[in-house]
Amino acid sequence: MKLTRSLYIRMLMVLLFAVSLLPAMAQNTAGLAQAVGKLAQDKDMAHASLSVSVHDAATGAALYSHDGQRSLVPASLVKLFTTAAGFDVLGSAFRFTTTIGYVGNVDGNGVLHGNVYIIGGGDPLLGSYRFRQTLPDTVFAAWHKALQSHGIRSVNGRICYNASVFDRQYLPDSWQWGDIGNYYASGVSGLNFHENMFFIYFNAGTYLGFPATVASVSPASLDVNLQNEVMTGPENSGDQVIVYGEPSSTVRVARGTVPLGRKNFAIRAAMPRPARSCAELFAVYLRKQGCSVSHSVEEAYEQPKEMKEVLKYMNSPYYMVAQYTNQTSNNTYAECIYKYLGYQRYGLGSFVNGNKAVADFFKQQDLSDKGVRLADGSGLSRQNLCTTDFIARFLAKVHKMEIYNDFVQTLGVVGKSGTVRSMKLNAPAGTTVHGKSGSMEGVRSYAGYVVKENGKVYSYAIICNNYTGSNAQLRAKLETVLKEIATM
Repeated sequence: MKLTRSLYIRMLMVLLFAVSLLPAMAQNTAGLAQAVGKLAQDKDMAHASLSVSVHDAATGAALYSHDGQRSLVPASLVKLFTTAAGFDVLGSAFRFTTTIGYVGNVDGNGVLHGNVYIIGGGDPLLGSYRFRQTLPDTVFAAWHKALQSHGIRSVNGRICYNASVFDRQYLPDSWQWGDIGNYYASGVSGLNFHENMFFIYFNAGTYLGFPATVASVSPASLDVNLQNEVMTGPENSGDQVIVYGEPSSTVRVARGTVPLGRKNFAIRAAMPRPARSCAELFAVYLRKQGCSVSHSVEEAYEQPKEMKEVLKYMNSPYYMVAQYTNQTSNNTYAECIYKYLGYQRYGLGSFVNGNKAVADFFKQQDLSDKGVRLADGSGLSRQNLCTTDFIARFLAKVHKMEIYNDFVQTLGVVGKSGTVRSMKLNAPAGTTVHGKSGSMEGVRSYAGYVVKENGKVYSYAIICNNYTGSNAQLRAKLETVLKEIATM
């Protein structure tokens, strides 16, 4: 093509304009490059991997990268993928639903000659101790009232439970044994209850090194075989207890220490057989209310076709679940979303199907996931791998979707809320830094959005693996990096 004089001049002006931007762009990232370079040379990073990526959320253009293509363990940043996919597939207003029904006949005295059924819907909030409206007695009272509304005053039969919306694998294969049995690795069922965890209250021994005793457990009627090997540690030493035990067993072994001088010191552990425990605790509740139940609970592998429905019990909308997932980094909530995505997309909630559903979400957004490997929906597995470039690109894609306004509100605000509340960051006036953190032994990570006063939005991701030194020391150093991103 022959260039005319006017076309040549226009092309030259565009080129000159682009070149004029280079010093400004370099200046914008110079502080960040210096901070990252300093951290990379830190003695605690001698054997570590550090990756940082920043993208323009509006255009998707990469603004800065330090080893951005390296696959690293992201820890809880995986929850960003899970919750965003949930917004897209389920929607903000979606509600997990638990169905209560019965099979049999109710006689003139209000006796049900048959069984009551609890049909799980994967709800992570069911019976949660965190909110007044989700407390076990609040939930059970609603179920009892629904039965009474159908004339049922006692049950000559069983409380049956069905959790088949999810498969029977509570935990991913790659979770570590030292995590399993603790509340944060409780796993998920199609019928969850009390966040699939329970409290153990300890009384410390009289002297340092003496055995600690179990004062009580809550819920009080939980079927658990607790083997206590907990000792008394130094004053103010905090919760140093590790609980061992797999979900389908009632055996829990507690080891470690509780602080000297403490009474009723609470620790949290993974609940045995959460679906069955839900049914058993409901039966206990009914009996306390004068509604007898003649037989023990039983699992129903299918929902009976002849079941008469008495209640569809719904908790808070998905938006609230996602917000709590990201702002408190709750693994149980994340895995419930992950498995439910698999159920919604492929007809069965499983880790395999959840993985496929999230991968489908990536493909729909035209995101190449090279360097990405997901093993769960929460980030607890060390088999999860991701690049910061992918996370920053992913967040930039979400920024352009309708779900963004809801999604970004599920993240914490650095220095104010969520998992980044304790970070110290003096961002420029008018700049808000939204973020989600991730941490496990040897892993520290951050990702989110920087929203500038002029409307500019950056997506960012920072991952550090295999550092030495304390988490607090590394966090302070990463705060310096994030401050530079906020001032770009």
